[in-house]
Amino acid sequence: MAYGGPNSLEDVEPYLMDVRGYRPTSPEIIHEVRERYREIGGRSPIRERSEAQAAALQTALDAGGLGFSVYVGMRHWKPFIKDTLADMSAAGIERAVGLVMAPHYSRLSIGAYYKRLQEAGSSIQVAPVESWNLLPGYLEALAANVRAALERFPADERAGVPVIFSAHSLPERILTWGDPYPAQLRATVAALAELLPGREYTFAFQSAAISNEPWLGPDAGSLIAKYAAEGRKNILLAPIGFVCEHVEVLYDVDVVFKKQAAALGVRLERIEMLNTAPQMIAGLAGLVREKAKEMQWKVPISSVWL
Repeated sequence: MAYGGPNSLEDVEPYLMDVRGYRPTSPEIIHEVRERYREIGGRSPIRERSEAQAAALQTALDAGGLGFSVYVGMRHWKPFIKDTLADMSAAGIERAVGLVMAPHYSRLSIGAYYKRLQEAGSSIQVAPVESWNLLPGYLEALAANVRAALERFPADERAGVPVIFSAHSLPERILTWGDPYPAQLRATVAALAELLPGREYTFAFQSAAISNEPWLGPDAGSLIAKYAAEGRKNILLAPIGFVCEHVEVLYDVDVVFKKQAAALGVRLERIEMLNTAPQMIAGLAGLVREKAKEMQWKVPISSVWL
């Protein structure tokens, strides 16, 4: 399940209301969010990016000759998950593998996608892939993008460029549930450190929502300020919790963090997002096949891209 995003500035308010569960939302918050999308071109590219990933996954699955069909569903915007499930039912599909385009599990993230599946009331039997934070193809693709991004810095300064790995923050209350999200992120970072030996790195959260409750930290902005105070002139930011461009990358990183860094006299670069990175797509295709085998299903099987 991809998160979804508004296709126009007019879509921002209804999209935001869906995200917020139709809780009362002030005009000021709606205006602030709309301005963020205006800053990045007036819309989110997440649907096109997700559809491109789905097409790449379809190609990878077709290579195995198992007769999968890949569908796209969004949690908070069109095509909504419930509508995709309805289309699948109309096509006669009874079984599917659910794959969320986010590597790390939390009850508030991946769990919420499967809750939407349940709420849809579909008769389709869905086998869920709940996390893939240590998928080799995902890790290898991230490490390759880190190496490529480091090449943008002057050769004589490259060795000293620290990397900030980042992921979406969540409310601190998840810690009281024993939620696996922070531990899965630490495991991803540790695995990346092994693929990038000798590279200075740290981890931070980003994109905390407009909320009155405390969210997980530290925030990436505080680490940028810390590095600047230490006299560092170059920083690479590597979002590991996102696999394509959307507002948390295009605005929170490319606008807010870069503006902060520039004001502090720091050059901030970020890695390219994974999008349809062949290593990641091949790894995900393998996960789908494994999940189908685990459920002892016979072909043909359909894969839901959620």
